[in-house]
Amino acid sequence: MSRPAPIADWVTIPDLYRDPFPIYDRLRAEGGVHWVPSVGRYLITSYDAVHTTEFDQETFSANEEGSLQIRAMGHSMLRRDDPEHYPERKAWQPVLRPGVVKRTWTSVFERNADRYLDEMIAKGPGADIVWDFAAPYAAENLREILGFHNVHQEDLQRWSQTLIDATGNYADDPEVWAKGKRSFDEVDAALDEMLAWHAKNPDHSLISTLLRIPDYEMPIEKIRANVKMTIGGGLNEPRDALGVAAWALLEHPDQRRAVEADPSLWPAVFDEAIRWIAPIGLYSRQVTTDTVLAGVQLPAGAKLGICILSANRDENIWPDAAKFDIRREVTPHLAFSKGVHVCLGAWVAKAEVATVGLPRLFERLRGLDLHPERPAVIGGWVFRGMLELPVTWDAATAAVHAPET
Repeated sequence: MSRPAPIADWVTIPDLYRDPFPIYDRLRAEGGVHWVPSVGRYLITSYDAVHTTEFDQETFSANEEGSLQIRAMGHSMLRRDDPEHYPERKAWQPVLRPGVVKRTWTSVFERNADRYLDEMIAKGPGADIVWDFAAPYAAENLREILGFHNVHQEDLQRWSQTLIDATGNYADDPEVWAKGKRSFDEVDAALDEMLAWHAKNPDHSLISTLLRIPDYEMPIEKIRANVKMTIGGGLNEPRDALGVAAWALLEHPDQRRAVEADPSLWPAVFDEAIRWIAPIGLYSRQVTTDTVLAGVQLPAGAKLGICILSANRDENIWPDAAKFDIRREVTPHLAFSKGVHVCLGAWVAKAEVATVGLPRLFERLRGLDLHPERPAVIGGWVFRGMLELPVTWDAATAAVHAPET
């Protein structure tokens, strides 16, 4: 027996931004599929319903009409279904495979982690983990992976933030669109210059690799759109995963002690952090034909908001889902999505955060703690992460320069 979608007209975008979890708890309790007028789409909030959409691209299409992401970044692989999606994804894979991450990129991450920890330590206690370490660290890593040798990591930070703000601009703020458009144009100009440079100076970066794909020449507009998509997700996800994980450990000293005693637990910290607070909180899908999802009727053309933040806290899947707990039994979270659109950068993010970033942060900043007078601040619902994470540490024991390895 199916029913029309219940209407959640009590949901507001400011409330979602401030703290979406009480809203999502109620929506899941009421069935997990609702029409939400304030965002102009159906929100899909239960684990089972989200999981269903991820494995049925024929019914739940990524190629949404009027997509905010397409407007913000161009028509990337994230907004295509197979068979069009596959060749673009395949072109991106060689640079991001686990073996390549281990052989090529992990040493880059180690160098950059030490560089930005040096700078954070030099600023002294009161520095911010997100903006003085995680953000420049993730941005510089991404700059080198992409092969943007003509820009600074601060450019990537600006591009990423303004492009993802536009992607999540459900309030249709014209200033957000204007900032996103400026970054859109800046990326194109820098990319055109680098495509010409890499044609003469090939290396192991993504831009260089795209020019050497056998039997497939990707049109320039697809390269541009997919590079912008990579700048968005490839920076904010590891930045926010690192920030949230650090905050979680500082708020849970017993779990912090367990990890410091057993470094093999760092991957568990990473996975629990992105389950607990998924960096990408929502993405869009569009229904291609009349269907029923979780007992609710959805008409052809219906636009959906797939709420990963909510699905990853479904009490039917995880006991005490709202708690951060690295000792949980392993259940596959949805922070990297599933199906054909599973995150290409998952291995990069794990290496950046769990293998290098978090361990080095806690090793080098002895006595690391939350700032007693400046509380941590978190926000967002389409994308969610730490907005402020000021900390203190024992300055006498933190070396300004990383030890020799």
